[in-house]
Amino acid sequence: METKSRFWKERLNVTELKEFLKKYPNTVGVEVMMPDNNGIIRGKRVDIHEAESLFEKGLNFCAATPLLDSGGDVIDGLVLGSDDGDPDIFGHPVDGSLAPVPWLEKDMAQVLITLVDKEGNSYPHEARNVLSRVVQKLADDDLHATIAVELEFYLYLDHDGLMVTPRHSPTPGTILHQAGPQVYSLEDLRELDPFFNRLQEICDQQNIPVGTAISEFSTGQFETNLHHVSDALLACDQSMLLRRAVKETAREFGMGATFMAKPFLESAGSGMHIHVSLKDGSGNPIFAHDKSDSTGFNENLQYAVGGLAETMKEGMAIFCPNANSYRRFAPGFFAPITPNWGPNHRNLSLRIPLSDDNNVRIEHRSAGADANPYLVVASVLAGIHHGLTKEISPPEMIQESEVIDPEVTLPVKWQDSLDEFNQATILPQYFDEEFCRIFHHCRSCELDRFSSQISNKDFEWYLRSI
Repeated sequence: METKSRFWKERLNVTELKEFLKKYPNTVGVEVMMPDNNGIIRGKRVDIHEAESLFEKGLNFCAATPLLDSGGDVIDGLVLGSDDGDPDIFGHPVDGSLAPVPWLEKDMAQVLITLVDKEGNSYPHEARNVLSRVVQKLADDDLHATIAVELEFYLYLDHDGLMVTPRHSPTPGTILHQAGPQVYSLEDLRELDPFFNRLQEICDQQNIPVGTAISEFSTGQFETNLHHVSDALLACDQSMLLRRAVKETAREFGMGATFMAKPFLESAGSGMHIHVSLKDGSGNPIFAHDKSDSTGFNENLQYAVGGLAETMKEGMAIFCPNANSYRRFAPGFFAPITPNWGPNHRNLSLRIPLSDDNNVRIEHRSAGADANPYLVVASVLAGIHHGLTKEISPPEMIQESEVIDPEVTLPVKWQDSLDEFNQATILPQYFDEEFCRIFHHCRSCELDRFSSQISNKDFEWYLRSI
């Protein structure tokens, strides 16, 4: 009973709403948002007069919402959301996530929710709650993660075209397109100065700590970085809100934005890079340089890398959740194909960036920008915890600037990754076996639905000749 009362106290905070309305008295409603297990935000709007009840009691929310496919449809052969009559459970606001929505005609607010059952227990099929369980496992061992998320995305703009094409920056004074990817181009950022200024304004209003903006490795591709935060759940909340802010800002400027992993065949894929470090209960970093070791890093970092390498194959279905995700694995585009590691090397799955002694961290580079950040970070932290507790030795380290030609050892086809996830032995210990069973079923159903579609390629390749 004590645990349950503590649960309600943590999640129900009507004071936050009242303080918000003092600052934004013209607010007419609240958009209630929950990322599904594909990383797609689902939700509903409530009138401002219902908002107090939302913050005092929670609201009814469909239990099957986290389990929809990418098209928003229920899953075949899954009792939840279909044969069980699609019951409601409760959604409760996430503390600190109430913020204004600057892009709508009327003054609206938005808030993230997390799901609980009728007894007040965390709903096991929600990704945010999966991450919460993994974070607790680390906390039980007096370990606390600091996380930063980097997201790559494309802007696209072609109102008259029949195909989606990335936005090109014109050469000033002409309508000619600049040739080449123009990586780290300040001119591209200058062209989009109003867009990035507006994005910064929105992020400031919504408490999203966005940092560096980079013109990335392909035309129309950009990267935005979030600041490091010592709360894994908050880091993932912020990354979901950043994706929404980028898409809505692009819309204001007549463009589209996509976090698809590989929207354009001849261009670089878009990744989600997770930077993670750990501290003990006294706030001391446990990853460190060690000049006496041949790798230059201490045992804790090496064990963490060993665990990440060992669990990477199991986690590929999470890092790459849909059909488009696997188009990212093409030669020459820095997409990881084997669980290798080393310092300051972008061709590796696990990179140790340049840092001082107090900020040694691991950059996990396997996930696409389309993945669910809660499940990605849960997988990363599970791998690290597994490595530390089992003292897993890492693969041989790749040296800085070493030229490599890695063999493909990760499952870079969707069916193969789902098979590996289905046979996983480590991640189910952290995620819950039932969650893993249902996740596998949901993604397998979407794979079957995608594979059954007849695309234009069927006609282009076969219609005339067969």
